[in-house]
Amino acid sequence: MKVNIINKSKHPLPEYKTKLSAGMDIRANLSETIVLQPLERKLIPTGLFIELPEGYEAQMRPRSGLALNEGLGLLNSPGTIDADYRGEVGIIVVNLSNNVVSIKDGDRIAQMVINKVEQAELVEVKELTDTERGSGGFGHTGKK
Repeated sequence: MKVNIINKSKHPLPEYKTKLSAGMDIRANLSETIVLQPLERKLIPTGLFIELPEGYEAQMRPRSGLALNEGLGLLNSPGTIDADYRGEVGIIVVNLSNNVVSIKDGDRIAQMVINKVEQAELVEVKELTDTERGSGGFGHTGKK
């Protein structure tokens, strides 16, 4: 699949780092370093503008290394970029650690996964069919 992209950043286009990678790394496009205090969140610009084909979305997901090593996560995760959005892709980063974290220009801050989506037609009914699970949720099957 081909996706049109405008790259107004100072960095190369996002790319898959391995042959079987699901996501492409997304870089911060900054004029100066951003410092995040514990529990602080900021919108990080990428300089990227994408045009997805109809029936697709781009999901912005956290990078596992940043989550584990730095305590950085993404709010609204996964963040969805709709096929009709044409603005700059921004990443909402949150510092969930107890330490100050810096994001520098060019840092890989998220990964983008392209997914096929369908729109559902909702059909209002009076009742739903029964299942073995029923309304059980939120850990109803236990830990072990």
